[in-house]
Amino acid sequence: MSSKPSSEPIFNVPAVVTATIALIAIVHGVRELVFAPLDDRRFLLLFAFIPARYEPSLLDGAWPGGPAADIWSFVTYSVIHGDLLHLGINTVWLLAFGSPVARRFGTWRYLAFFAATAAAGAAVHLAMHLGDRVVMVGASAAISGFMAAAMRFAFQRHGPLGLFGADDPAAYRVPAAPLRLVLRDGRVLAFIIVWFGVNLLFGLGSVSLDGGGEAIAWEAHIGGFLAGLVAFALFDPVGSGSDRKPTTP
Repeated sequence: MSSKPSSEPIFNVPAVVTATIALIAIVHGVRELVFAPLDDRRFLLLFAFIPARYEPSLLDGAWPGGPAADIWSFVTYSVIHGDLLHLGINTVWLLAFGSPVARRFGTWRYLAFFAATAAAGAAVHLAMHLGDRVVMVGASAAISGFMAAAMRFAFQRHGPLGLFGADDPAAYRVPAAPLRLVLRDGRVLAFIIVWFGVNLLFGLGSVSLDGGGEAIAWEAHIGGFLAGLVAFALFDPVGSGSDRKPTTP
């Protein structure tokens, strides 16, 4: 028997997820360590999501960045975080749910899915808070989309159920359950009910992640989650069980 120590990493995180977390950490580090307060304010006005930007009377370039920022802030807000606790919590959830989706989707589909669910979360938040001048930041909407996407295949037979999944790549390539069957699975329904319940508590102000007074953008979480659940098939390179062709024995 070989006495050579194993070279396998403890957590085999996809490179694109590591890069996402690194980008989020760098953005936060620059804001905290490099920017003066005025610089940080300008940065937030350019890249955070601010519903007041989209008031019909203000869609004339009055906000910094003009029409371009009106578009990119639907996604760029997701790499900005309020504090280290906010960043740390989202990092843990991104590792847990972004990793299996990245293994299944690959780099470019993962990035497109991240952007799409972040934008969907911002759109729902905008619909509920039009005219609000409070900035929204954080990757939670995209992470909620990854949660929903993981549910489409993680509960399937031979699918990945561990936090960081199995070593076998085939575990991430099992056919996804069609949406109509996902919504009949008791385990999935229980997860959805608990998840929506927690977000409603956030919205009613009964629960706070950090004990502080900052509001939770729970509408964005729900928007990202629903987008991830429904749009999963548009990004999935594997397909659902119903798409499989019968094999000849």
